Amino acid sequence: MQPPAFPDSEVRHLEENLVDDDAVFLRFLRESLKMEWLDEDDDRLGVTRFKGSHNDVFRKKRLKLPPGEITILLHPMLSEDDSLYKHTLVHELLHAAGLAKHDDNHHELVEKIAPAPSLANSPLLQKLRENVLGKRELVEWLCDACGFQWNRKTLRKPHRCPKCASNL
Repeated sequence: MQPPAFPDSEVRHLEENLVDDDAVFLRFLRESLKMEWLDEDDDRLGVTRFKGSHNDVFRKKRLKLPPGEITILLHPMLSEDDSLYKHTLVHELLHAAGLAKHDDNHHELVEKIAPAPSLANSPLLQKLRENVLGKRELVEWLCDACGFQWNRKTLRKPHRCPKCASNL
């Protein structure tokens, strides 16, 4: 399988719109970035790897030096869903640019540049949800107040019972 295409338009978009001091590696992405696929059995959608240790990367970031080789690995199943592919790619590109933390700024930038598709609009997210729900021991929700029981279709426990509206 061919490696994923170089994200030229996404990198250009970041270069034009990202004016954050934390993105110190952004100007080096075109020379440093390499794209690859993760293994089929990997449970992650994407990962960014820097060559060298954490301390080396931190030092290069602090001194605003070139980061060396950066590899973004994406799961092959993302090729089935263009929106989720772009969302995951932008997420990993921000890490490659130097925004390592999963903080509010990182989240806002990803949502601004490539918003995540809704569950209703993403067959891949629906498939992933079904896989996770299928492996859970708990297959039904139960209301302690009224005894109402319904099939589990969500990963998170609901806040209220759909029958009596009691807090769960």
